[in-house]
Amino acid sequence: MLIDGARRQSIWPDPEGEGVFILDQTLLPHAVATVLLRDLADAARAIKDMQVRGAPLIGVTAAFGLALALRADSSDAGMAKAAEVLRATRPTAVNLAWALARMTEFLQQMPDELRRDAAFAFARHLAEKDIACNEAIGDHGLALIRAAAEKRNGAPVRILTHCNAGWLATVDWGTATAPIYKAQAAGVPLHVFVDETRPRNQGASLTAFELGQQRVPHTLIVDNAGGHLMQRGEIDLAIVGADRIAANGDVCNKIGTYLKALAARDCGLPFYVAAPVSTLDPALAEGGLIPIEERAQEEVTIMPGLAANGEVVAVRIAPKDTPARNPGFDVTPARLVSGIITEKGVFEASKEALAGLA
Repeated sequence: MLIDGARRQSIWPDPEGEGVFILDQTLLPHAVATVLLRDLADAARAIKDMQVRGAPLIGVTAAFGLALALRADSSDAGMAKAAEVLRATRPTAVNLAWALARMTEFLQQMPDELRRDAAFAFARHLAEKDIACNEAIGDHGLALIRAAAEKRNGAPVRILTHCNAGWLATVDWGTATAPIYKAQAAGVPLHVFVDETRPRNQGASLTAFELGQQRVPHTLIVDNAGGHLMQRGEIDLAIVGADRIAANGDVCNKIGTYLKALAARDCGLPFYVAAPVSTLDPALAEGGLIPIEERAQEEVTIMPGLAANGEVVAVRIAPKDTPARNPGFDVTPARLVSGIITEKGVFEASKEALAGLA
């Protein structure tokens, strides 16, 4: 996708072989900066501190992080230790564990001395596969947007999304945004309503940023406005991403997704989830078993922003001694999901429909 008119990806190997470059997403939208990850510690910190975020991108970053770790120790023990360090950085998104499992399964088949180069090659393969998967998600989701467009008689299709499931959350294209970008390219009129997504404001800082870069018409709304717009007939469908999908079709995504799904069901509107097959977790029978990450309470009580003088500052928005809860994700029951858009097609959110996909 584009930043300042130039085509970019969210992660890419350093041409000089020093490591892997990422976009530092903690600085967006106010600054575009790259960070060079040189070793395991750099990769783990980038994931934990959310310089990279979004389930697919976390997985690819972990794959490159493991490759970086093997430069120092390519033994079975070294690989296992590095994988455990990376796995512990974020507990909810299944793509991280999926990517590490794919990497270790591949690398265990070869002697230690061949693992360094093979690890980087396989990590690049996973990155390229992510791009292809997301583009395919866009193709399948485009059909859903076209169907909505037929009912609009030439007026823009109005899409609600939550958090950032865009190209910044993947290597390219995004999951929930891929159908939007495909629709834009196909000339389908549309308008995206972007939830701000408190407390880290990924909708306001990331989704709005990338939609603006792509020249996709959009409007930022506060998290609690989505249901109101649905009631007033100002939304045609919702498309969100996912961090983990249980075997029965329950969907874990950024906190606040469940409320949007409830509002969509009450208003009779389609609520779609876009995610690669790697986000499915057939080992978990239902969503209640998904570990929900509890993040620091300061993310709730302190908010960063751009001051009038151009400096990024952090301001406290709650009384100093007020405690806060900060669950990062919630679970939307399968019964509220109209369909799951994957690279293999659109599937019903049910155990029967999803069986065998992952």
